[in-house]
Amino acid sequence: MNKQTYEKTQFNQIKEKLISYAISSYGKENIRKLQPSSRLDVVQKRLQETAEAKALLMANLHVPFMGLNAIEHLTQQVEKGFILEPGELVNYADFLRSSRLIQNFMQKNQFITPLLAKYSETLQVFPAIEDEIYQTIRNNQVDTDASRELRKIRRGIQECEKEIESKLNSFIRNAQNKPKIQEAIVVKKNDRFTVPIKATYKNQISGTIVEASSKGTTVFVEPTSVTKLNDKLYQLKMEEATEVYQILSTLTGLISEQMVLIQGNLEVVAQYDMIFARAKYSREINGIEPKINQEGVIKFVNVRHTLLGEKAVPLNLTLGDDYRGLTITGPNAGGKTVVLKTVGLISLQTMIGMQITADEGTNISIFDQIFVDIGDQQSLENALSTFSGHMQNISEILTQTKKNSLILLDEIGSGTEPNEGAALAIAIMEAFYQKGSILITTTHYGEIKRYSEQHEDFTTAAMAFDSENLTPKYQLILGETGESNAFWIANKMQLNPNVVQQAQQYLKTREYNTAKKQYVLIQPKDKEPANYPSYEKGDRVFWTEKKQIALVYEETELSNDVIIYLDQEKIKVHKRQLKLESSNKDLYPSNYDLDSLFEDFHERKKRKDLERGSKKAHKKLKKEMLERQLAQNQNKH
Repeated sequence: MNKQTYEKTQFNQIKEKLISYAISSYGKENIRKLQPSSRLDVVQKRLQETAEAKALLMANLHVPFMGLNAIEHLTQQVEKGFILEPGELVNYADFLRSSRLIQNFMQKNQFITPLLAKYSETLQVFPAIEDEIYQTIRNNQVDTDASRELRKIRRGIQECEKEIESKLNSFIRNAQNKPKIQEAIVVKKNDRFTVPIKATYKNQISGTIVEASSKGTTVFVEPTSVTKLNDKLYQLKMEEATEVYQILSTLTGLISEQMVLIQGNLEVVAQYDMIFARAKYSREINGIEPKINQEGVIKFVNVRHTLLGEKAVPLNLTLGDDYRGLTITGPNAGGKTVVLKTVGLISLQTMIGMQITADEGTNISIFDQIFVDIGDQQSLENALSTFSGHMQNISEILTQTKKNSLILLDEIGSGTEPNEGAALAIAIMEAFYQKGSILITTTHYGEIKRYSEQHEDFTTAAMAFDSENLTPKYQLILGETGESNAFWIANKMQLNPNVVQQAQQYLKTREYNTAKKQYVLIQPKDKEPANYPSYEKGDRVFWTEKKQIALVYEETELSNDVIIYLDQEKIKVHKRQLKLESSNKDLYPSNYDLDSLFEDFHERKKRKDLERGSKKAHKKLKKEMLERQLAQNQNKH
């Protein structure tokens, strides 16, 4: 197997899906590292593991996995010498407890899962560590009764805090202090108990200013009466932290001392996690455990491509018993490549212990190697054509291929001159056959079809095609040969029907129309340009389309369009829609301001005022501009 085999068969996608069912990072990593095995006994064992785990799931029995999510991180912390926090210790205790519960669970259900129960025998149990952690840590903190010293320290803290509270309450109730106090409460600042005092009285209070408010109106004062008590409390807190650290250190040490054995448990539980991920995936796809062999026999009974699910057309195929080579023919869109991918993927899934979507009677061969050449092998980096890419890939496969190998070649010999391509393809097929491989190929070439029909150890298959409706059925029919259905594809792509009919005629007769045809170019007659009158600003015109009188505003450059003014609106129309009523010369004096015809009186006055520099007009204009900006800003918010 190589990287391309995993990619082209979509085996990597299957593993990613499988990883999503694992709980722990250890389990996920096990799946990433899991490789298809070519050993029959290993594959049988993997399939039995999956079947037993699935039997538990189908019986609604759940393995007591606990504390798995963070166990890798916590183990690394312990190995690095870090002290675990209370919550982390509880998580670790959960994992240790889980190992014990899993062992009990598997032993209890060993009549269902004899192999999985055997694995549990290697699990080590640590009830003493579990009990010590659970008794010491309560509510995610070290319990007061965890040690005599801690109990003594915390009792001292309680007594000290009560005394401080009593003295501060007396301070607050003191009539002399009341006017100076901002609020009659005790506030803890920087681990010191304080009283909020009005800033104006800060020098009149006997004590230490610990902090001031952000506005400076309040200061938090530690009265002198509680200073020594606060110091004592701080010291007790330090002693408490030291004792808690010692207790956490001791608990972490208990785990560290057993780390070698715990690591063994991690490996077993991670193995369980991977096995149950396979079982969960099998439950999702309604998988079955196929029969397996190592004789190269492939028997598919209604096998479905795992990733396609119910959308996949069931595949029925037999190979390796009567025949060792299969050549599949049919249209490009008929599903030949899907057949290759399905055979490759189902074989690889089985070899890692996964169940498959199929009917009983399906038999999968365990191969030493599976190689594929599927899809476009063109490489821009290496300047390889599609054909060159295929040849490079097949050359590498041929070098590595051993006897018990499955070879899947898509469109073998394509991408070059058909006669040479077919001859080369047949030679390649013969070379793989001589090495003892099971070979499945797809092709359009008639010569390769004939070779497969004539070879005593090869057979052919066709992808079913509905000739009446011109649609593929995506079904494999063994023992037949199919056409490439180029005409069907051409029709589907809406090629001119006359062209398709001509092609069909050529296929039958091989008689082509090769006569030379003379072509005479006919020069088109130049159209005479239409003569439209010119218009000037202010001309009165009749708009024939709307049957209304309008004024000409201007002609547009390089066209026969005119902009007219009607009902205080400028409209573009073609000259052929206009008829001159009166020219501007007949309507207005020679020095008349024609622009005034197209402006409102107030707008014209405003423009005149601006032109002569009126301060009032400019001030009004500026005011309007500011109002528009204000409106825009309000709309944004």
